[in-house]
Amino acid sequence: MTEPTIHQSDETARTIRVGVRTRTLSDARLRYIRQLGATDIFVDHADTEEEPDEFNDRDGADTVAVGRDAIPSVAELEAAKERVESHGLTLTGIQSLPYSLYGDIMFGREGEKEALDQIKTLLRNLGEADIPVLGYQWNPRGVVPMRTTPVELRGGAEGTAFNLDEVDNPDALAPGIDREYTEDEFWDNYEGFLQEVLPVAEEAGVRMALHPVDPPVIESLGGIPRLFRNVENFERAMELVPSDSHGLKLCLGCFSQMGEDANAVVRRFAEDDKIVFIHFRDVVGTVPKFNETFVDEGNFNTTEVVETLDDVGFDGVVIPDHVPKMEGDDDWRHRARGFTIGYLRGVVDSVQRS
Repeated sequence: MTEPTIHQSDETARTIRVGVRTRTLSDARLRYIRQLGATDIFVDHADTEEEPDEFNDRDGADTVAVGRDAIPSVAELEAAKERVESHGLTLTGIQSLPYSLYGDIMFGREGEKEALDQIKTLLRNLGEADIPVLGYQWNPRGVVPMRTTPVELRGGAEGTAFNLDEVDNPDALAPGIDREYTEDEFWDNYEGFLQEVLPVAEEAGVRMALHPVDPPVIESLGGIPRLFRNVENFERAMELVPSDSHGLKLCLGCFSQMGEDANAVVRRFAEDDKIVFIHFRDVVGTVPKFNETFVDEGNFNTTEVVETLDDVGFDGVVIPDHVPKMEGDDDWRHRARGFTIGYLRGVVDSVQRS
């Protein structure tokens, strides 16, 4: 007689884990996340203009501030880690650096050295606190629009969108920019950044994870090069300063916006173990016009992508990134986020138990 298959219920046994990005670490937020069955926490940076989160104002004392002149100490990170762990969750990393911290480095402006020193301090502190991931991007946020007019999704939900035709005079210099920058300049500044920070990341035992530029439209917008707009430029980024401490915050939505096959992108970067963690979202359409949508709709098939992740042996975290705004949602979009987490957990469980 064949013994019945026993499905292990311990969530830590999953190879693919479902996590959450959140700014606040309030007890209410962490309880809610745990109730959803997520396992990993990525802390959002301190810039609420980039990523709104109404809980930040109400529970500010429970937030780990990460930004320019706001680098958490080892003690603060360890306290945050203990708080997260007290709810049965794992503090896996910092979701991203805000533009206020990396902008001077990207443009090679005065303040670059100070910003580099602060990022190095953050890396060392993360390593001491045993928090293994620091996400970042090379995206000129705050100077060009990320999104234009939102669109209506099923049932009247709202999805963010981008339409290049709605950008006023895209050839004009972006606000705060006094000249046009060349792509060679940006590559030089980026390589210098990697040469400075990756040795520190290696010593600290922290992996840095690069996010695509969003939206990944044209080579330059508002006089600013948009380096990480295609697969080829990501390959170049990983080769500039080779390091096991450098990889991708693989945003499936951004690669979908580029018109890339999500499964092919996963396989390409899994070959070299360059996927650190994954933003799991999708869009309808591609650049120069697209809109974000629910995780069960969009350009790619969610189940097929999870099957690919399982097939390549991905051992890490997928998190909802941007989600639609549903009826009764707060700024963090807790209802849409809850739906997305539940949907992803169901797909991951079905694929990994098959």
